[in-house]
Amino acid sequence: MPSDAVPDQSAADGYLQRAHLLAELGRYDEGIGELTALLADEPGHLPALTMLARMHLAADRPAEALAVAETATAAAPPAVETPATDSAPPSAETPAADGAAPTPATDASAAGPAEVVLPALVARGLALLDLERWKPAAATADEILARGPGDAYAQRSAAALLSASRNGQAALDAAWRGVELAPEEPEAHLVLGLVAVRLQLFDLAERAYREALRLDPELGEAGQDVGVARLERRRYAETLEHLTALADLPVARPDPVRTVDAGVRRLLLSVAGLSLFASVLVAALAPASPGASRLFAVLAVAGVAVLLRRPATWRPGLREAMSRGLAVPVYGAAVAVVLLLVYALVGGPWSLVGAITASVVAGFTAFTRR
Repeated sequence: MPSDAVPDQSAADGYLQRAHLLAELGRYDEGIGELTALLADEPGHLPALTMLARMHLAADRPAEALAVAETATAAAPPAVETPATDSAPPSAETPAADGAAPTPATDASAAGPAEVVLPALVARGLALLDLERWKPAAATADEILARGPGDAYAQRSAAALLSASRNGQAALDAAWRGVELAPEEPEAHLVLGLVAVRLQLFDLAERAYREALRLDPELGEAGQDVGVARLERRRYAETLEHLTALADLPVARPDPVRTVDAGVRRLLLSVAGLSLFASVLVAALAPASPGASRLFAVLAVAGVAVLLRRPATWRPGLREAMSRGLAVPVYGAAVAVVLLLVYALVGGPWSLVGAITASVVAGFTAFTRR
């Protein structure tokens, strides 16, 4: 019956959201458990399979990632022949919050066949590279190019796979195409730099990496990221750093001031987003079950504590970042967390209203202070 479809989709979305949050905290095994529970009910759920493959990659389990990615690509819709033209717009992606690799849409039926299967194919290609199966990895890159001739994510992903597995002009052409389709995406320039280093085009590599850093200063520390939302970016940055070290190539380094500010801003956005999500959910639970809502508020505050579990990574530059325009989001995020804790201890609607307001102010001001 149609009325049964909404709860099922809602439950699937819940599994995916929890798995994604756990992965971004580096808790891959718990995230895999959420996805396994979803796949037990829906074995062919393509977004869950794709995310599961990416989690195995993030956890350095390429064999498991390959097996899941093969299942995902087998469950994907067949390719549709689309002529490649220079005017073809990029396919509609669901990007991560930071502009990294797209996250699969939860409703596969709402997307085109290429958009649905591309992330799964990329996961398969990365797993094959990790297993040093070069020919199948190159074949996967060719399939990605065929499915996404006008898709920036497809072009740069295929370029990175070809660069590692086969190299040559095809990789460079795909990397250039990725930059042409998405000139404002730092990952496109990052992949161009990676391909150029492998082809020993060092001037081009340095220019591409400088442009990637200009667009996103946080790329200088991309190797320290965790989770699956930035999986490709992390891998590309680590590989480029390794190759430039081998080639003794002086690659541009990020401005340390901008890097500190960007790291604090990213932390503030995470805290504000988690506080806002928790406050809204707690407000929705409060009328029906005040005790459960207050317990969830405690868990939300504990989640923020997990985000701040390594103060040495953000506390040294916090005061300086506040003096450069981040004082409002810092205080806003702190007030939101404190008000959530106040609600958990004493209840009352006004603390929730204040937490929601402070979270919105903190998130908005952190996002606009660039």
